[in-house]
Amino acid sequence: MADSCTAVSTYGEHVTATISAEEGNQILIPIGFAHGLLTLEPNTEVLYKVTDFYAPDHDAGLLWNDEALGIDWPLDGLEPILSAKDQELPHFSELPAYFEY
Repeated sequence: MADSCTAVSTYGEHVTATISAEEGNQILIPIGFAHGLLTLEPNTEVLYKVTDFYAPDHDAGLLWNDEALGIDWPLDGLEPILSAKDQELPHFSELPAYFEY
């Protein structure tokens, strides 16, 4: 008899990674996954690839510092610089149900 497997939801959880030019590392963020970036050095340039042309009607997001997410942003007491759009994003609890599980 085959082993059974129970699906475990990771929706709403997060992982963190530090990427750097010195290490030459990178990260792949799958399509549909929320992501946020915090630069740890001044005058940092972030380059990224996307799968298609920008489509504003499909642009979405969530509030970067929503306490429900439990993300420990290493700000060291500094205030992040955010776009007007990113300042107005909804809390995680206000998002529609994107997945059924």
